[in-house]
Amino acid sequence: MGLFTKDIKTMNDLFVHQLQDIYYAEKQLVKALPKMADKATDKQLKQGFLTHLDETRTHVQRLEQVFQMHGAEIKAVDCPAIDGIIAEADEVTGEVADKHVLDAALINAAQAAEHYEMTRYGSLIAWARQLGRTDCAAVLQKTLDEERKTDQKLTSLAEGKVNLRAAG
Repeated sequence: MGLFTKDIKTMNDLFVHQLQDIYYAEKQLVKALPKMADKATDKQLKQGFLTHLDETRTHVQRLEQVFQMHGAEIKAVDCPAIDGIIAEADEVTGEVADKHVLDAALINAAQAAEHYEMTRYGSLIAWARQLGRTDCAAVLQKTLDEERKTDQKLTSLAEGKVNLRAAG
């Protein structure tokens, strides 16, 4: 089912499709975050990736909960956006020799994923409310709040020291 196909006829269809999309994305990030942690040289960044890995596993569980609450099959659909973000991160970080610059690149890659997730969760929350599913919206809001906090932590880490080291 493509995003702009005749398979999506209702707001409910769109909601379920985007749940499947972000479910795939979260599961891909569960695979990518340990690799990012391994590449990170800054201790806070490394620990941040590992902490967010635990949160991401919880995000997967919450999405499964929302599928069940909504009466939809727990299923993932390919998400070319997250695949592209992860592939680009692998490519860019694979080319960086300077470890300080590598940490800056890793933060940038992580924030690209965070911003994608925040966009998806924001839309899902709005659609859940429109569909009268404030219960689903409340569960999704917990994840959106965690994604925003992670993004803020990454910004603080980048602006506080990582970018300064990379530029120096």
